[in-house]
Amino acid sequence: MRRFFSSLPCNIIACFEGRMIVWHATAIALTAVLVISGFDWLYFRSTRSPMLWPWMFSAAPIGGLVPIALPLILLTIGSLSRNAKTSLAGWAVGQAELVGALVTAGYKAITGRVHPARGLGPDISHMFRFGFWRGGVFWGWPSSHTTIAFAMAATIFTLFPKRRWLGCVAFTYALYIGVGVSTTIHWFSDFAAGAIIGTMVGTVVGRTFLCSKTYST
Repeated sequence: MRRFFSSLPCNIIACFEGRMIVWHATAIALTAVLVISGFDWLYFRSTRSPMLWPWMFSAAPIGGLVPIALPLILLTIGSLSRNAKTSLAGWAVGQAELVGALVTAGYKAITGRVHPARGLGPDISHMFRFGFWRGGVFWGWPSSHTTIAFAMAATIFTLFPKRRWLGCVAFTYALYIGVGVSTTIHWFSDFAAGAIIGTMVGTVVGRTFLCSKTYST
């Protein structure tokens, strides 16, 4: 727990320092390309299918429940088995989720992107309401579901370099969440940007916890 709180401010700052700015710039540039080229709208029209919706809509609730359950499960297992590495992994995943949520909330608060409607209508994929709090922090760009899922996956991938299968499973889960929300409640660029930013956040947090005494021994 001490590691969670002591490293939290530094990791938030680290997500906006040095080479990490490139990740943000890439997410922004890719979003601009996807919106201006019309790909977002084309993707929207191609994936809003009544047959696809039941298979993909579960990504939203799953993407909301797993981030709550996984850290608690890791902390419980670590406590019961007295395994410090497992407990630390729980705190690391929890911190990655929190940082990812804060970063996306900050972006959403100033971009105010209009989220897609359930049915087809006029093209609103290019609509952003730049300013402060014009679109709230729950909808919009980037996708928080995707960001948090990829932050979790990148943290696990970084913490367990000798168990790459864990990282592969985590990224498979993250990809399902991202694709799922991109075909239901988000634009494709929301998913793409969330994947980039989430991976960056998870890498920063994972490296911090990997360097702790527990993981060094």
